[in-house]
Amino acid sequence: MTSSTRHPAEFDPIALVIDLHERNEPQRIRDFLQEQDEVEVAHLLESLPPRERQYIWEFIPAACQADVLEELDDGVRNNLLEALPEASVIHAIREMEEAELVDLLESVPDRLAGAILKSLTEGARTAIQQRREYPEESAGRYMDTEWIAIRADVSLDVVARYLKRLDALPPHTDGLMVIDREGYYQGKLSLSSLLTGHGSKRVADVMQVDADKVGVLDLSEDWVDLFEERETESIAVVDADGKLVGRIAVDDALDIIRELADHQVMHMAGLDEDEDLFAPIIPSAKRRMFWLGINLLTAFLASSVIGLFAATLEKLVALAVLMPIVASMGGIAGSQTLTLAIRGLALGQISAANTRWLAIKEVVIAGINGVVWAVVVGLIAWLWFHDPKLAGVLAAAMIINQFAAAIAGLAVPLVLERSGIDPALSGSVILTTVTDVVGFMSFLGLATWLLL
Repeated sequence: MTSSTRHPAEFDPIALVIDLHERNEPQRIRDFLQEQDEVEVAHLLESLPPRERQYIWEFIPAACQADVLEELDDGVRNNLLEALPEASVIHAIREMEEAELVDLLESVPDRLAGAILKSLTEGARTAIQQRREYPEESAGRYMDTEWIAIRADVSLDVVARYLKRLDALPPHTDGLMVIDREGYYQGKLSLSSLLTGHGSKRVADVMQVDADKVGVLDLSEDWVDLFEERETESIAVVDADGKLVGRIAVDDALDIIRELADHQVMHMAGLDEDEDLFAPIIPSAKRRMFWLGINLLTAFLASSVIGLFAATLEKLVALAVLMPIVASMGGIAGSQTLTLAIRGLALGQISAANTRWLAIKEVVIAGINGVVWAVVVGLIAWLWFHDPKLAGVLAAAMIINQFAAAIAGLAVPLVLERSGIDPALSGSVILTTVTDVVGFMSFLGLATWLLL
């Protein structure tokens, strides 16, 4: 049963393809894949184990294999290409865009990268090499070399007649790049101005002289937000002299934004953002082992703090029951502040000018939440163990750890950022250590002082 005969809510392409594979029905797989676009096929491949991926790949229409590769996450794409025959890889990448091909060449093994380069024409190899000379994450790596350029001294009628002779406009064309005779960027003529302006007017009369542009060496973090702020679909890329060399399209900006989001989420768990869900077991285990080891060391640190109060715990067993509450509440509060801080750093919203105000805000919030939940937890502990002093110690430790969580949640990512360390990668480990140590120390320390 194909997608056209099943209810959309019930249709599961992953289950369908696996079922057809197990039943050895290659023609039905081929027919199904021909009905899907490259985005759907890429999602399907990312959702399948390696053995099924290699099998399904052979049934993807050759005309859209390059588009599918461009849509795949790097981890999935690399695992797939390494498993495919070299001839199949070379055939698939022939229609890939330059920017995507550069990214692919730098992520696959040298042997395969060399074979791919050797298969290209001399002109394509030169273009690839020139693009690879730009720094990673720079506009030169992402720019599209397809655009329409016009001069400012021609009329709108001339531009309109010129466009009518073209088969199609480059994707995401919301305007035409305006240059002078030497190729220097002058501005942008929006399609809206072209269509609504009087034909006798010159381009110079209606173009956007102050249209955004980025330098070919500018890093993505410096210009990706322009697409959201300006609500544009393309931005000109110029060289050091101001000559037009390309443009950045909105689809590239969206890819960068998604990569940044994946980077933050995965690195907060100590994982690679290109992690393949179905990657081989041993490499996946090795990648995760390091951060598990780091976490183990911090856990021993927290345990050593508890060990300092072993005598107190022996006399008051209730402390062992209530102790995890203090650390847990501090950890949750700290992670909230940490997440906001990392997001603010990624979006460029935090600087030296507003850090003090942000710190005051987080401390005040910690005070409010600390008092509210200290009262709640203290009352519960009082009703549970019928010991008002124990309830008071728990409430006080809760408030102390809330303040520590707020301060650490903001300070840790700021310090790591200034030290050149990715706060999304190691911030959560450090924060957990702080809230555990402070939580245990304050609770057990106050209990030793006031209850014994």
